[in-house]
Amino acid sequence: MVGILEDKDRIFTNLYGVHDWRLEGARARGVWNGTAEMLSVSPEWVCEQIKASGLRGRGGAGFATGLKWTFMPKQESERPHYLVVNADESEPGTCKDREIMRGDPHRLIEGCLVAAYAIRAHDCFIYIRGEYVREREHLEAALVEAADARLIGKDNIHGWDCNIRLTHGGGAYICGDEMALLESLEGKKGQPRLKPPFPAGAGVYGCPTTVNNVESIAVAPEILRRGADWFAGFGRPKNTGTKLMSASGHVNKPCVVEEVMSIPMRQLIDEHFGGVRGGWGNLKAIIPGGSSVRLIPAEEAEVALMDFDDLAGRKSGLGTAAMIVMDQSCDVVAAIARLSYFYKHESCGQCTPCREGTGWMWRIMERMVTGEADPKEIDMLLDVASQVEGHTICGLGDAAAWPIQGLFLHFRPEIEARIARYRSGPGNVPGATLIAAE
Repeated sequence: MVGILEDKDRIFTNLYGVHDWRLEGARARGVWNGTAEMLSVSPEWVCEQIKASGLRGRGGAGFATGLKWTFMPKQESERPHYLVVNADESEPGTCKDREIMRGDPHRLIEGCLVAAYAIRAHDCFIYIRGEYVREREHLEAALVEAADARLIGKDNIHGWDCNIRLTHGGGAYICGDEMALLESLEGKKGQPRLKPPFPAGAGVYGCPTTVNNVESIAVAPEILRRGADWFAGFGRPKNTGTKLMSASGHVNKPCVVEEVMSIPMRQLIDEHFGGVRGGWGNLKAIIPGGSSVRLIPAEEAEVALMDFDDLAGRKSGLGTAAMIVMDQSCDVVAAIARLSYFYKHESCGQCTPCREGTGWMWRIMERMVTGEADPKEIDMLLDVASQVEGHTICGLGDAAAWPIQGLFLHFRPEIEARIARYRSGPGNVPGATLIAAE
């Protein structure tokens, strides 16, 4: 058997679109099975089951999903409750949610109904990334099927009225932040709101709102079907369940797989992704969870576990569990410089540290690539990164700072040597000069 997770325990059984993604095929795979029974108990019971399962948000932050649901008001009032599903998957290297929306849209829709019941919401918005055309088409078709079969909507067969609407953004990375997403959803410019108030108090249109990632919502019905203990039986304490994980870059078989939390990183790469290109000895570094966490070198990757706590202990993070694998042929300095440009480009400009700091860090990183920088600028760059980190309304400032911090934490001698070579004789450093500073 490849990996740890057995086929009988897989939640996403049409991850690669081999089977029918429409309603008939989804029902054959167990979707919409026993949904009415899930909604026949109290919302509090549903929340407690999700809490007992140990499910943590699959969008990157890793906040306890069941606990998040309990933040919503316990009584309905004149202010309606809303559920918002964050399908704005714009993190570089991350491509897991699109597989759910493309191959298993009914599983997400069923999850929306269950989650809406748990938080006492009758309206749900799925906010999808604008570039996801095929995913949007499948979701729209699945929503029509579910409504025609009276699985959702008013007076549906499950006994909880829930209208689910699909809306798409313009492709801005900043709208992956829940507060910027809410602004965009209301038709405003996608900029984060100050917190508090938090969405559970004042979200969409000033009403109580819960925002969750696609994967977090999609797994909820299966947890209730099989039991919280079943889900909690996978992984280490506080890092339980199954998780969609992926690898891109220098692996032999880049793809998305469902695996057990806390699986060793090397086992995941060797058994699911065909190993590192050129063998494990050719590995240089890995960014474990999309581009917005610190990279870890090969020696740490060999013993790292794919969960929140282990990677946090290595000064990195699980993030979306979308690994970016870099072998010895990769210019890791140029790779991080390219990410710096991405974050500079995607900054909404609302916060001064992010608006000014991301551009400043990118321009210095460009000089680090060629070695044209002054050695003193290394500490200056790290100082600026620390001033951007934790000083912005949303997490984009952290996402811009962490890759740079990880680079210098593990590869500072390489950069210092590159600067020394350039200063001793220009032209000795391989690689083309990047775009000049603005």
